[in-house]
Amino acid sequence: MALPLFYETLERSVRARGHGLCVGLDPDPGRFPASLGTGPIVERLARFLDGIVEHTLPYASVYKCQLASYLAFGPEGVAVLARLTRRLRGEVPVILDLKASDIPNTMGLYARAAFDAFGCSAVTAHPLMGWESIEALGQDPAYGVFVVARGSNPGAKDVQDLPTPRGPLWHWTLLELQSRAARGNLGAVVGATRPGTLSEARRLLGPTVPILVPGIGAQGGDLDAMLREARGGRPGTLLVNSSRGILFASLGEDWAEAAGREAERLSSRLGELG
Repeated sequence: MALPLFYETLERSVRARGHGLCVGLDPDPGRFPASLGTGPIVERLARFLDGIVEHTLPYASVYKCQLASYLAFGPEGVAVLARLTRRLRGEVPVILDLKASDIPNTMGLYARAAFDAFGCSAVTAHPLMGWESIEALGQDPAYGVFVVARGSNPGAKDVQDLPTPRGPLWHWTLLELQSRAARGNLGAVVGATRPGTLSEARRLLGPTVPILVPGIGAQGGDLDAMLREARGGRPGTLLVNSSRGILFASLGEDWAEAAGREAERLSSRLGELG
């Protein structure tokens, strides 16, 4: 039996929660709460993630796992990631944040790793090696590919604002993405740290292409401004990511509960968007 299109899976999850909160499970070993103790670092990693998921799952429509956050712990960290993604499979979609960009053969291997080995629902990728690479990653319409168009980091403008015949490069990326989205599994990554960017992205993409929005919280993105700009998409097409703002809402004894409270607060605000 064929799996539903990625867009359908995403919309179902967002409708079930009433909002598009994406919780970024991007652990930083330098910021673990002292109450986790001083045992082996990978054991503390696993306990930390278990606590975060337990308290945020009622509010998360999607989770995002930055691969580098697990590679930093070595092979044992990758094993923790695999256990985590298997646990969440069937609960909510999980995006593996690769930001990959390579030749099509390599991108096909990334797809096997993310979708088959880890059981994730989507990945992030760059289009700088050409659209054939994105196509190789997104062959199965049941699995999503979020293409980086406009980064949330200050230096993104160095490349993404370069002029093209269709406007700045990030405009070209969005227009190209929109023209290729008929398969039902392509989305865009558009940061929330520059005013006007999100409304322009929605205008270029139309109402049906999902947008993953990083930059709220620790990177300084304005949630109220984002909510004003984000209108116009269909249900399931806006995913607002918060990673450090949720994970490290508190470093005290209540770190897991504090993460849940912050996820609840953000989900409530996003629910106002409708």
